[in-house]
Amino acid sequence: MGRLYCMTSAAAFGAMAVFGKLAYESGVGVDAVLLVRFGLAGAVLVLLALARGAFRGLSARAVLIGLGMGVFGYALQSSLYFSALTRIDAALVALLLYIYPVLVMVVAVALGRERAPGRRIGALVVALVGIGLVLGGAASGRLDAVGVLLGLGAGVTYTAYILVGDRVTGDVPPLALAALVCTGATATFVLLGAVRGGTDLTFEPSGWLWLAAIALISTVGGILLFFAGMARVGPSMAAILSILEPVVTVVAAALVFGEMLSAVQWFGGLLVLAAVVAVQWPPRTTPAPPPVDSPADDVALSPTPSRACAA
Repeated sequence: MGRLYCMTSAAAFGAMAVFGKLAYESGVGVDAVLLVRFGLAGAVLVLLALARGAFRGLSARAVLIGLGMGVFGYALQSSLYFSALTRIDAALVALLLYIYPVLVMVVAVALGRERAPGRRIGALVVALVGIGLVLGGAASGRLDAVGVLLGLGAGVTYTAYILVGDRVTGDVPPLALAALVCTGATATFVLLGAVRGGTDLTFEPSGWLWLAAIALISTVGGILLFFAGMARVGPSMAAILSILEPVVTVVAAALVFGEMLSAVQWFGGLLVLAAVVAVQWPPRTTPAPPPVDSPADDVALSPTPSRACAA
């Protein structure tokens, strides 16, 4: 059941790009997508966190940090992600975003917070080659440079979000953190809407259906299923099973919009996913006792614990 929960969570997150594009077709703007997504998801998660007592015992510092991660980090990452969806295919956005586990590893090694075994160095090379093939394949057709930069920016921003969250939210219950992050992001988009004279909500009724799907299926559902799965299979396996997310995006985008990757892009995408699996795969354990000052475990900075929200 734990594996099923994780895979269903990945499918929910993976469908979000398709829901977003369907919302755009109904006349929904990026600002409205972001405001309704985080407002509705935040309200549901806060109610669940209160019912489960997840906020009990949290310090004011922890609450402010969680809100701040939403206000500054997650709001920016989501803005870049959904803006990229207005310019390039959902499949390409998904693959560009999913470079973040490798980026997390690179930055963590550069900061001395993780080791750099040969397996991880090889994964970095494979990921870079894969991204090159994905972008190169797109360049042979039509390539929106701004859209690509927005997609890459979403991955870079998510990397920073994970690394900061790993340091400052270790003692915050995941459900409470998710609720705080979504609430903080909501505050950002309410403020931005007020500065811009209000958020346009005059779109087709079908737009509300896709917004509800983004908030309830791809945010609340994805988060809760991921937590349930991770509790049963552990963070490393949960992160590996999450590789299904971009696969779902690619397949769903092909079925709904007719988006098709070239053979070169398919190969590049598979290389990226293989690199992510290599980064997430837990190291072999030996019966020998650990040294007194042992280095950090290979999966210490897995994106899994900070995945209070995704995309």
